[in-house]
Amino acid sequence: MKKNLKIYLASPRGFCAGVKRAIDIVEKSLTKYGKPVYVRHEIVHNKQVVENLKKKGAVFVEELSDIKDSTRPVIFSAHGVPKSVPEEAEQKKLSFVDATCPLVSKVHRESEQLFKKGYDIILIGHNNHPEVIGTMGQLPKGSIKLVETIDDASSLDINQFLRPLAYITQTTLSVDDTAEIIEKLKEKFPNIKQPIKEDICYATTNRQIAVKNIAPKCDMFFVIGSRNSSNSVRLVEVAKKAGCKNSQLMYFEKEIPIKDIQNSSGKEYSNKVLFGDYIDYYVNAKFSGSFQVSYRNASDGQNGSLEMQLITAQELGKLPFITHRMVLMLLQIGKLNIP
Repeated sequence: MKKNLKIYLASPRGFCAGVKRAIDIVEKSLTKYGKPVYVRHEIVHNKQVVENLKKKGAVFVEELSDIKDSTRPVIFSAHGVPKSVPEEAEQKKLSFVDATCPLVSKVHRESEQLFKKGYDIILIGHNNHPEVIGTMGQLPKGSIKLVETIDDASSLDINQFLRPLAYITQTTLSVDDTAEIIEKLKEKFPNIKQPIKEDICYATTNRQIAVKNIAPKCDMFFVIGSRNSSNSVRLVEVAKKAGCKNSQLMYFEKEIPIKDIQNSSGKEYSNKVLFGDYIDYYVNAKFSGSFQVSYRNASDGQNGSLEMQLITAQELGKLPFITHRMVLMLLQIGKLNIP
């Protein structure tokens, strides 16, 4: 008897508006200025996007000093940059475009305003993450204290600070972990000033909520994304905490644990796999044999079933949008004869 592979698609999912905006800026710059266009650091933390932009003529550099042709424009990544970077660009007379996510820029302006109003600032975030480096670089060195964990928060002493305290956060953190750190900060410093509006971006928040809603139902849970993506890593952590211990981050099709899927618990129609479509895969493949795919959209309950005999890239484009990206991944599993 054939078993179905039951799949839950998280909704919302995929790229946020800030990521789409940054990619669009690079592509429009290539159209306007021609090749090459330089990009400082990865425009977004997604290897597939970076490779596609390279093919179109984008040249990625670590520092402005790596730019070989100063007549060409340079774009700053969505994660934001320290103030010293545009200052250096102006000194070198470089033409530059700032693709910083507007929600990250909001945190930058927030830190400046707090500093001007006489606050010492605590930043909740991950050390060495580009966004954190950019935020801390908005103010003179030593003006912002970085806190990564509850233990960091617990170790703070009021005597370390000479002025009233305020906190800000990185935009791509775990909502629950950050809430615990904030609670500890408020416990130690009852008068600490909090942001008028939460700094963790809405796309990060609603995607984590979507994961929490369906992870407890899953035997296996896949997040498709790059390993240096803070959002992707956080989603795996959220899925595990929500109850699906077998949650993992995947980037390449070859990383799909086909044998694990095939030999999972054996419950009838219980192999539930989430694909958070952080990447589009373009596959031109042919598989023989029949396999059944059931799908359900986590947000609205829409479901259906597909009986597949042969899949080509052309046929793939005819599938309903809800199943399109999920099937791109399942193409690698399609030749399984699930008993």
